[in-house]
Amino acid sequence: MSASEIQKTRIINELQGFIRKLLQDPRILEQSLAVARRELDNGGSADSMVRIANEITDTTSIHIPEDPEEHSEADKLFLALLREVILEEQALY
Repeated sequence: MSASEIQKTRIINELQGFIRKLLQDPRILEQSLAVARRELDNGGSADSMVRIANEITDTTSIHIPEDPEEHSEADKLFLALLREVILEEQALY
């Protein structure tokens, strides 16, 4: 197995664990979206994603490292999707 295949397998496994948590506790999505809405409504500064990650970690069973350099691919994907959903939501209004 090549290094790239190992990396892909690791990312898939991490995403499966993450999705499992979401299915076990649907409130995670609700809470995460509320946090992202609040932070992005406050201007969406460069460090807003760090604050979003930290608050999600503090208020849900999802753990996202405090240091963005330590974010896994799944962490980055989740945060990017949250931001995208909120920006699309705001564009509708």
